[in-house]
Amino acid sequence: MNTTVTVALAIGAAVVLVAAVALRLADRLGLPSLLLYLALGLALGESGLGIDFEDAELTQTLGVAALVIILAEGGLTTRWADVRRAIGPGLALATVGVVVSVAVTAAITVLVLDVSWGFALLLAAVIGSTDAAAVFATLRRLPLPRRLAAAIEAESGLNDAPAILLVTTLAAYLTDVDDAAWWSVVLQVVAQLLGGAVVGIAVGFAGAELLRRVALPLAGFYPLAMLALCVLAFSTATLVTASGIVAVYLCGLVLGNAALPHRSASIGFAEGMASLAQIGLFVLLGLLASPSRLLDALGPALVVGGALLLVARPLSVVSCLVWFRWPWAQQAFVSWAGLRGAVPIVLATFPLTADVPGAGRIFDTVFVLVVVFTLVQGWSLPWVARKLRIAAPVVPRDVEVESAPLEELDAELMQLTVPPGSRLHGVYLPELRLPEDAAVVLIVREGRSFVPDRSTRLMRGDQALLVSARRSRPEAERRLRAVSRAGRLASWRGETGAASGAD
Repeated sequence: MNTTVTVALAIGAAVVLVAAVALRLADRLGLPSLLLYLALGLALGESGLGIDFEDAELTQTLGVAALVIILAEGGLTTRWADVRRAIGPGLALATVGVVVSVAVTAAITVLVLDVSWGFALLLAAVIGSTDAAAVFATLRRLPLPRRLAAAIEAESGLNDAPAILLVTTLAAYLTDVDDAAWWSVVLQVVAQLLGGAVVGIAVGFAGAELLRRVALPLAGFYPLAMLALCVLAFSTATLVTASGIVAVYLCGLVLGNAALPHRSASIGFAEGMASLAQIGLFVLLGLLASPSRLLDALGPALVVGGALLLVARPLSVVSCLVWFRWPWAQQAFVSWAGLRGAVPIVLATFPLTADVPGAGRIFDTVFVLVVVFTLVQGWSLPWVARKLRIAAPVVPRDVEVESAPLEELDAELMQLTVPPGSRLHGVYLPELRLPEDAAVVLIVREGRSFVPDRSTRLMRGDQALLVSARRSRPEAERRLRAVSRAGRLASWRGETGAASGAD
């Protein structure tokens, strides 16, 4: 085998292992993990171990590929019941919010730094979108109201597309490649967003139907198939000149909320792949940066970042959310939670590859801005949530049921885990009142498995296998959720067992 390939594989494996340990350290310190990944890339680069990497085009290509995986995971792990209540605010923030943020940031940049409007608009467009990886990783650890968290997540999943279109259009304009009228650019943006939405939803529903009807030979193929469908949605949309970024997020959203075989395992696989994509992306961006130039970019980064964080972002949030009558405390939190991460740095490579004048200055400024303000916002978000009194109480986790098809019997095998805080604890099996054609056939408790009988009670931490006729699986799941939330008298208490947020 080629020695270079062997060394590259060894370095890659070492980077992943070090990054995994760094993630554990970041969690203990309350530090955003992306900062440690960027630091790892800088340590491997020209000022550290001496790896000389200056390929902006390759970074852009791999960065977009990583964003596809990250956005697919974001869609797969987002509940439609939550998004449905926040789609209006999320969409407004992802479109109107980006425009307002870019305009205000550019105006302040021109006024304070005395640069051209073209340069200021391009810089503002690069940092105009929030970062999906940073938002998903940070907000899902906070006990926030579901509508609030869903709106911020929807914004981060959808606003990359308008930002990318703005950056590419401005880069083309500044290099005299494109002189299209502003109204034609607006129409192009709208058409690409709508086209991406259509492609993503269509591929998602078609893929879900395919996975329900076709029994794959190995369970491990289902996670691969779900992720492949998301990538297919991105590629298809891009080939028809629609927004692949919107397509991949919406395709993941459709698949993640469909009743598919091995759904939980598939989502777990997507989460692992997204983590790997984040590690590779941030380390690569750290490699591309030149530490010797970053100190000079500190002043402009603080000016532009301050304008964005303290003026442009609040104005964009208010202009979008005031129409939905959101409480001022929640608007303030959304404003502070506009995290920037890998996406702005990836977007900063677009001017580099297009040879835009001043592109190196834009990249350095954005890199420093992301590091400084991720540190400030990432550490302070839990404190801000407490001060604004919007942190929601932690509720017992819903029971998770994983299903696999038994094609020949027209039945399904389900796996149940009794989570901490669940009222399934202490419930006798007959008290579950499962459908007549559904039954618990095996329980694993503290590493020991046994076949239950009518006198068996479920306990916290139990893992149980259930067999059900396919037609009765939804009813069995609803009953398990109801008992998990309200106990053996769930029906008397009005608990229907609907999926979380659906009612």
